[in-house]
Amino acid sequence: MKILIVDDSEMVRNFHCYILKSQGFQVMTAVDGADALEKIYGGDHHFDMIITDINMPNMDGYSLIERLREDEQFASVPVIIVSTEDEAQDKTRGFEAGADVYIVKPTEPELLVEQVLMLLGN
Repeated sequence: MKILIVDDSEMVRNFHCYILKSQGFQVMTAVDGADALEKIYGGDHHFDMIITDINMPNMDGYSLIERLREDEQFASVPVIIVSTEDEAQDKTRGFEAGADVYIVKPTEPELLVEQVLMLLGN
């Protein structure tokens, strides 16, 4: 299973990569939504899941999710938001954009793995 991690923080990308690689997942990263779309559409990569932050330059996580949900090819790819934004309206907007799960940072490794496995049906 291949997961794309989208976050403008290198520290967060590395942390999430470490967690997921230790569980046997293949992981790629992107620095923002625009970079993620380039990797999704521009390469020969198939991603089984997207994990994204919300607040990023160039294209935020909400816009990324909305773009993916508009495309029939990616409409059903599971998406997890991992963000510092923990207000109800942030979570509501995330789910309205098409996220499957919303996790508030700091990320608890066990929770992230649990949600990934649940969404991937493992």
